[in-house]
Amino acid sequence: MPMFRWEKPEYLYLLLLIPLFWAVLVALRAAARRKRIHFIDKNVLERISEGRSAVKPYVKMLWWSLALAFFIMALANPQMGTKVETVHRKGADIVFTLDVSRSMLAEDVKPNRLEKAKRIISQMIDRMVSDRTGIIVYAGEAVSVLPITTDYAAAKMFLQQISPDMVSTQGTALDEALRISQTYFDRDEADKILIILSDGEDHSQAAVDAAEALAEQGIKVIAVGIGSDTGAPIPIRRHGQLVGYKTDRDGQRVISRRNRELLYEIARKTGGIYVDGNNTMAAVKQIMDYLKKINRKEYEEKRITGYKDRFPWMIGAALFFLLLCVLTTEKETAWLRRLNLFNENAAKNED
Repeated sequence: MPMFRWEKPEYLYLLLLIPLFWAVLVALRAAARRKRIHFIDKNVLERISEGRSAVKPYVKMLWWSLALAFFIMALANPQMGTKVETVHRKGADIVFTLDVSRSMLAEDVKPNRLEKAKRIISQMIDRMVSDRTGIIVYAGEAVSVLPITTDYAAAKMFLQQISPDMVSTQGTALDEALRISQTYFDRDEADKILIILSDGEDHSQAAVDAAEALAEQGIKVIAVGIGSDTGAPIPIRRHGQLVGYKTDRDGQRVISRRNRELLYEIARKTGGIYVDGNNTMAAVKQIMDYLKKINRKEYEEKRITGYKDRFPWMIGAALFFLLLCVLTTEKETAWLRRLNLFNENAAKNED
């Protein structure tokens, strides 16, 4: 069955202008009719209106509206996919696990740790060709953001929306994120890579234990540590404005530091590597160099190909209705008057 889509669906919002135009038209004609009745003698009005149809102006505007609607749909470019191809690709599964706890808002790397991590992920997605990817975020709990996919555009769209607000409970439930990640991998022949991006702060021994479970399933961890060893305060912002810094129970400013030792241990348990994530380009290069050496499996993927533009149909329909608009006059037609097809006699009496 052919698949249908709009290439530029945003243009379809222009269709909302058509009912607005009709509302304005009806209001203006009603106001004009009231003025004629008020200022012009009835007999004079009948002589002026003789031979004019009361309904045809609306029919003319109907043709014009349909022509405009089809021109708008031509701009949106309807497309029909008529062919499904099975594409053979070779890739691995690479899942990103991103720490979105409040400590990732520390600004010891610019603009902050979280944005630095998102830039690393974004640049890695840009370099992917046939690998599948997915995204998990965690703070006090873990949340699956993007299931495993080869839709890189969707991956980057979801990545842009990630913020600490996505997880209401604060904390560092990395162990839960690691358990969720196990459900992402389903191909035994290809290497399974889990990339953790975090400052490593407040991670418990449970995360190391969860890493051992990953190792048993052949999942290797690349741990990307982001943040400085000296640390930085955690800013509190409202509506984008800095209003203070996080403090402890004694009112002292909390300093968040990167825990590279724990991240290194998690990576080591699975036979993976630790990467310093403070320099975006250096981190991406190190990770990509590692990924060049992993095993990839050939798999099949069905794709809709051969989408054909159908906007000429829309333009043809628009020109047809535009021609009807031009050919439709506002004068009465004798044979139509006898048929009274549009109930024009009643409409004229109301006018």
